[in-house]
Amino acid sequence: MTRQTHSRPFAGEPPLRAELFNVEQLARHAGTWLRGTKLVPQHSSNRLLARLDANEQILRAFNRATLAVNASRRITPAAEWLLDNFYLIEEQIQMARRHLPRGYSRELPRLVSGPSAGLPRVYDIVLELISHVDARLMPDRSAPSSPRTRR
Repeated sequence: MTRQTHSRPFAGEPPLRAELFNVEQLARHAGTWLRGTKLVPQHSSNRLLARLDANEQILRAFNRATLAVNASRRITPAAEWLLDNFYLIEEQIQMARRHLPRGYSRELPRLVSGPSAGLPRVYDIVLELISHVDARLMPDRSAPSSPRTRR
């Protein structure tokens, strides 16, 4: 893999960065990556909705803490964005609860090995995508622009 290890759920975790790919490079990388993954043969636990609930609680606590900050202190642009757009996150959470069947995550293919062993393969697919497009997903399918060098 060309990206840094991503599965450590710690605050000091490095950003998801890897060599930037254009659409053709991304398609080749996806094929190579998928051929190299091994999946757990049986179904696994159903943690998706429980994790959604836990993440929602953390986001709500963060919002409450940010709102409680003294008016004389500045908040970061990211915290401000989260406060201004939390309603969008809430909509997505409610949509997931409404449309995902209770046992949905049990059916997802899971990885056998690596930093994401036991987790649904889709988690690693998304992390690969984000790291190789510098978190820029563009509907016009053009290559990401960044000052970093591409190969």
